[in-house]
Amino acid sequence: MTTKEQVSALITTILADKKDTGGITRVVWIGAGGSNGGNYPAQYFMEHEARTIASAAYTSNEFVFATPSYVDANTLVVAVSMRGTAETIEAARVAKERGAVTVAVYVDESDLTEVCDYRVSYDSLAIDESDMSRTNSAVVTMIAMELVQQVEGYEHYDEAMAAFDLIDPIYRRAFDYCQPLAAAWAERNADRPTVNVMASGPAFGAAYVFSICNIQEMLQIDAVTTNSCDFFHGPFEVLDKRTSVFILMSVGRCRPADERALTFLNQYGGEGVYVLDGKELGLNDMPDTVSEYFNHLIFSPILNNVYMRALSKVTHKDYMTRRYMWKVEY
Repeated sequence: MTTKEQVSALITTILADKKDTGGITRVVWIGAGGSNGGNYPAQYFMEHEARTIASAAYTSNEFVFATPSYVDANTLVVAVSMRGTAETIEAARVAKERGAVTVAVYVDESDLTEVCDYRVSYDSLAIDESDMSRTNSAVVTMIAMELVQQVEGYEHYDEAMAAFDLIDPIYRRAFDYCQPLAAAWAERNADRPTVNVMASGPAFGAAYVFSICNIQEMLQIDAVTTNSCDFFHGPFEVLDKRTSVFILMSVGRCRPADERALTFLNQYGGEGVYVLDGKELGLNDMPDTVSEYFNHLIFSPILNNVYMRALSKVTHKDYMTRRYMWKVEY
């Protein structure tokens, strides 16, 4: 059974079980760190396409400490964790106590897969052999699209499902294309104390993960994430010829916001301004009706597997080494 078939069957089962008790009226996406950022495309899709199902995304501990009052038996909670993060397991327990239907999205089995009602495995995007159409972000986006399709109908469902088959080939071509570009970018940024990462709309989650996971966690370099739409409401005051800025140009309705920011960056910034364009990566190979929702699924593995690795190489920082994570109590 393919992942698409598994997700379709999963949603069918959940909706059938809830048919006589009000159905599924809300969905909540839960994760910590990169898993939280990886839920962004699912939330973005729901916000822009779902008409009758409310959707929200929370980092795991926030959900535990301040559980929304609406979480009940008509809520679907999707909890994502590669190996079973303690906070995410606890969030799943809290959701179950409220009566919610829970789905674990995981790589390794853990207490999370024991706690949740259902499970869907995924491939880690950090492993070169992984199928990038089966990453955590791909699976949750698939769940979101399937849920909307089965509950209220999604006009571009067929194009979206077909687009999942394009993700891995597009990624492989982009991986090769970006190697020399990333090497040059890394050389220019080897001694920069801070990297400013910018994006908007459907690409913002990828920018967030690049900042907190790839640059801060893996390389211990300071990074800031800024929404291109908010750039002109404060952050642009730090820009000068020395500032390191990495901007993602998304494909979709929010691209004009990125273009406006880039115009300013080109005028007042210097050689530290770097542009990674979704069009150049191959997102335009997907139908215009759905390509917007696949920005994260292409950007995120390229940022992790090409740009982070390139910066690791020139700074001589082993990206598998941590200062605190897994080493001290926290």
